[in-house]
Amino acid sequence: MDELDAAIVQALQADGRQTNRELAERLGIAPSTCLERVRSLRNRGVITGFHAAVDLAELGRPLQALVNVRLQPKTREAVEGFRTYIGRLPETVAVFVVSGGDDFIVQVAVRDTGHLRDFVVDHVSRFPNIADVRTSIVYEHLRKNAVEVLAPPAGRGRR
Repeated sequence: MDELDAAIVQALQADGRQTNRELAERLGIAPSTCLERVRSLRNRGVITGFHAAVDLAELGRPLQALVNVRLQPKTREAVEGFRTYIGRLPETVAVFVVSGGDDFIVQVAVRDTGHLRDFVVDHVSRFPNIADVRTSIVYEHLRKNAVEVLAPPAGRGRR
């Protein structure tokens, strides 16, 4: 990824709805060059999609929590089964498969503490292979809307 690709990624993260012409003008390049670069970034899997950011509270889900889950035994089938199962539930916002003491951290957004309790008891705890569940309520959630493109380490060229 060169400097132009990085600039395109940064600009699209700031405003994914801008037109190709606006993006090219902002970067000082020809629209055809811009379009070719954006297509290449998508084809290479750097840009995976364009999404609308939403306010969970405005969707009736103001309470967020992190649910830490440990499985026993930790078989591939158990891990893959839980990942698929939990990811399909409407309360689930994100699923992290992690190392360490826990196997998963599940970010959820719910209406209130009663809804959170029901989610943990009725959905998480009832899944086979659950050894431990710990829940932490999120007081504040700071999320970056843009990820800075890092320069490659010294001595390494383009991939």
